[in-house]
Amino acid sequence: MTQGLSVLAPDGVGEVAPGDDLAALLLAVCTPQDGDVVTVTSKVVSKAEGRFGHGDREVALAGETARIVARRSPTTIVRNHLGLTMAAAGIDNSNVEAGQHLLLPIDPDASAHALREAVRERIGHNVAVVITDTAGRTWRHGQTDIAIGAAGLRVLEDFGGQTDAYGNILAVTAPAVADEIASAVELASGKLGGRPFAILRGRADLVLPAGDAGPGARALVREDGEDLFGFGSREAVIAALAGRDAVAFGAPAPVDDLARALSEVVGGTVQVVAGGAEWRPDPERALPVREVVRAVAFAHGWRVDPAQWPVALRFLPVVP
Repeated sequence: MTQGLSVLAPDGVGEVAPGDDLAALLLAVCTPQDGDVVTVTSKVVSKAEGRFGHGDREVALAGETARIVARRSPTTIVRNHLGLTMAAAGIDNSNVEAGQHLLLPIDPDASAHALREAVRERIGHNVAVVITDTAGRTWRHGQTDIAIGAAGLRVLEDFGGQTDAYGNILAVTAPAVADEIASAVELASGKLGGRPFAILRGRADLVLPAGDAGPGARALVREDGEDLFGFGSREAVIAALAGRDAVAFGAPAPVDDLARALSEVVGGTVQVVAGGAEWRPDPERALPVREVVRAVAFAHGWRVDPAQWPVALRFLPVVP
């Protein structure tokens, strides 16, 4: 038994302007079939939805930013209002007139749903739709396309609990197929080819029944605090010392983790007490600055409760 995929990325789509009918543009260059996955770049969705900005890009960046993750001049990585962690919040100033830039669609999942429904209404075929954008990867050179919007698609394949050929039970095995589709079609459409639409054929098993929009690409985004790398390395130090953005550090760490960190940084001992934990300094070491202890605790999801410094410090869990 063999399985294959095919990708069609048609030419012939001209410049897209605000108010343009994306379904009409798609159907003018190709005819999707039942079970196809239709992809469209976020750039043309943003153009059709009039998501143009003018003037100072830094002002636009501030408006699109939920919080700054890392900054290495001149690059700023932020978590935007869609929950996506991207350079410059995904703002794009390519393929637009000088002085303009493009913001991402306001609701890419809703945009994907609208295109899917328009295709079904006009030609009667049930397809899935993925809206793609380009993003970098931590610890990897280069960029790939990812799904920022989806409708009618199982965006994850969860193999957890299944058994492999050697009898091993799979624990965390969930391919992000929406992202894999986005990258696959980009190989055919290219960055400079002027082919914003593509059709991937051969994975009808991922396409949901008509009327079922599915979880959308939003389901692929980790909630703030669930990611192990919520800040850049410098920004994590600053946030801990400043005592801000606790949610990005995640849920309170176990007391054992807090104890190990304090032991490494300032020494002393930590023990569980009613309602929290208590740290006592090492009598053979110089007393650390209280703010150092507080910063280590904060980074682990704990806060300092007024106590008898320098005899002891009590910690209570932070509730994001």
